[in-house]
This record gives sequence, structure tokens and C-alpha cells, in this order.
Amino acid sequence: MVTNANLHFNILTAIIDNGFAPSADQLANMLNASVEDIEQGLLTLQEYHGVVLHPNSFKVWVIHPFSLAPTHFYVQSETGEWWGNCAWCSLGVAAILKQDVLISTVIGGQTKPIQINIRDGAIVESNYCIHFPIPMQQAWDNVIYTCSTMLVFESESQVDEWCSQHNIPKGDVQPIDKIWAFAQAWYGNHLNPNWQKWTIQEAKELFDRFGLQHEVWALGNSEERF
Repeated sequence: MVTNANLHFNILTAIIDNGFAPSADQLANMLNASVEDIEQGLLTLQEYHGVVLHPNSFKVWVIHPFSLAPTHFYVQSETGEWWGNCAWCSLGVAAILKQDVLISTVIGGQTKPIQINIRDGAIVESNYCIHFPIPMQQAWDNVIYTCSTMLVFESESQVDEWCSQHNIPKGDVQPIDKIWAFAQAWYGNHLNPNWQKWTIQEAKELFDRFGLQHEVWALGNSEERF
């Protein structure tokens, strides 16, 4: 039987092992299912916001925290290399791997390249911050855009300049080490074969636990999962 959980688990483990997502045919072999069942399962998983498919295709584009297309975040470890969707997601990749990693990115998605090392579970370059401009209630309206704007900066004043330059409203600015701790909790269950997305209440509790109190993190009372 094809479920959100077993599709999610098999896609993620294949990406971790191989660096890219399996095709629908390969997933059918993995799960001893028909290609038609896999395709319907992928559509269901997408409706659940567990995956993003290429338009008019069953090819995986995004399965958080991994991107299967180039981004501003490249994560390397001794066992492989991957793209993260955003600053939060790149930390999420490290959280899932539980390995020392090197994250290569550019400040504000512009011209200054930086590298962020995570060694023995701690960020070495902890002087950076991450900007979250899109309210979480709107994150899935266009999740590719949402992720593309979650970037690393050197200071909050630099965020202010960037927002003015690009006419993007300022959201929440958080120190990178706090978001690293948060990412470990948020993505800690992602490789569970019985994975489910967080309920809205669970997400709110995680936000509260890590002191994410800005209005950007506000969620309604929907019965959907986040």
C-alpha cells in the first residue's frame, strides 16, 4: 500500500544515499506497487504539502529540507552533497544527516560567498542571522518563493538595507544558532518511517519553545498540518 509516510521515507532515504530523487518507476519497485499507484500517491503527498512536484510531472522538485534543483544553499558532508531550499532547510539537512557538514551560500542571495561549518553538533560561524520575511500562514501559497527568501545575513541592519533595496517587507530576524537548534527539533522526525507533518498546535508549541514570537510565526487554528 502506498502511503504519505512510506513515499516520504523512500524518497528521502534515496536522496540521502544517491543525491537525487527516485523516479516514479523506481518508487514502484521500492514499494512493490504499480506506477499508477505511485503517481496518485505523489499527488496525494503534494496535496499534503509533503512534496513539491514539477508542474505537469511526477518528478520531485522539493521534499523539505532538500531541493532537487540548484539553490543558494549547498550542503556537503563526507557521505554526499545536496541542495537545501533555504537557510532553515540547509540546517534541516544537517539535522537529518547528523554529520559534520559544510554549508556554502551567499549573503542575501547576492555576491558575498560564505561557508558555515557544523561540527560535533554545533555551528562554528555563529555570528550570522537568518531573515524570515514571509508569514508562515502564507508559506505554502508559493513555497518555492518563500524558501528563496529565507537567507543568511551578517547583521539586522544589513537585512534592513536588503529589504529596502528589493522592496521585500522585513520579517523576523533570528540568530543562526537559535535556528540550528530549532531545525534539529523541526526536522528530527523526518526520517521516521511513520512520519506525519506537524499539526498546527504542535507547530505553535515548537515555535514557542524556541522563542519564535514574531508575527511572522503566527498560525491560525486550521485542522490542516503544517
